[in-house]
Amino acid sequence: MKESKTIVKLDSIEAYNRLYGLQTQHPLVTVVNLNLATRMVNHVQMDYGVYALFLKNGENCTVKYGRQPCDCREGTVVSFSPGQLISVDTEVDEKAPNVIGLMFHPDLVHSTLLSFKIRNYSFFDYSQREALHLSVEERRIFVDCLNRIKTEIEYPIDSHTIDIVSGHIQVLLDYLGRFYDRQFTNRSKINSDILNKFETALKEYFDSGQSKGGIPTVNYFAELFNLTPGYFGDIVKKETGKTAQKIISRRIIDYAQQCLACTNDDVSIIAYQLGFQHPQHFSRMFKRMTGLSPTQFRATLSL
Repeated sequence: MKESKTIVKLDSIEAYNRLYGLQTQHPLVTVVNLNLATRMVNHVQMDYGVYALFLKNGENCTVKYGRQPCDCREGTVVSFSPGQLISVDTEVDEKAPNVIGLMFHPDLVHSTLLSFKIRNYSFFDYSQREALHLSVEERRIFVDCLNRIKTEIEYPIDSHTIDIVSGHIQVLLDYLGRFYDRQFTNRSKINSDILNKFETALKEYFDSGQSKGGIPTVNYFAELFNLTPGYFGDIVKKETGKTAQKIISRRIIDYAQQCLACTNDDVSIIAYQLGFQHPQHFSRMFKRMTGLSPTQFRATLSL
C-alpha cells in the first residue's frame, strides 16, 4: 500500500518561510525566492490558507492538483488560493529551485480596495493544468511587479504600507488577467473545439434522457472535459460572450418550448423531464427568460 504524504498546513506567511528557511519581513505578505531557501520540502501535500503566485524558471518540477500534473514548463505561472490542497513533487530533490513568486494572507486585503476585486481573478480557481505561460516580456513585467512589492515590504511598516502593497498586488493580478486573455486568444482553436463539444454534450444530455437525473450544471460539463469550472466558464464566456450557465439555461428553455409545442403533457411533467425537482422553479425560469409562463406560451401557439 502506498504511503500517504505528509500534509503541511500553510495558514500564514511565517509557516511557509519557516518551512523553506526564508526570512519573514512582513507577517501578511512575502516575495518568494526559493533560490535563497536553506531547506527544501518535497513529496508533501500543502494545505493552502493563503494566496500564492509562483513563476517557475526551471523545468525540473512536478506539481499536482488532485491527481493531475501541472504543465510546469519554463516561464510558467501557477496560482493557489485558500482551501486548495496541492501535492509537491520534484524529479530530483533540489535544495534551491529557480522559483520566484508572491504569497499574501487574505487578511492583507480585507480592508483595502483589492478586497472588492479579489474574487474577480478567476485564475486563482484554475487547476494547475491550466497554468499561464509567459513570454519573455511578460516575465519581465512579472518580475518588475514583484520587485516593487519587495521594495515596499523592506520599507519600515507605517500607516501607508498595506494600501501601497495591496495596490502593487492588484497591478500584478491585473497583468496576469491580461496575460491569460492573450493565452485564451492564442488557444482559440482549442477553445473552439471545447465549445463545440460543450454544445454536443448539452444536446446529448437531453436527447439521452439524462436530464431526468437533474438539471445539468457547469461543474458537470467542466468535469466532462477535465477542466475546472472557472477555466471552463472563462473559455465559454470569451468565445461566446455568454456565461456557460446562461447557455445551459437557454438550452433548457429551448427544449421546454419544444415539449410545450409538440405534446399535451402537463407543465409539471415537462419540468420533471427537464430535471427540475420543483415545477415552480421551472415556471419561474421560463417566465424570466421568455416573458411568459409555460401555460401562457402554450396558449399563444393556438392563436
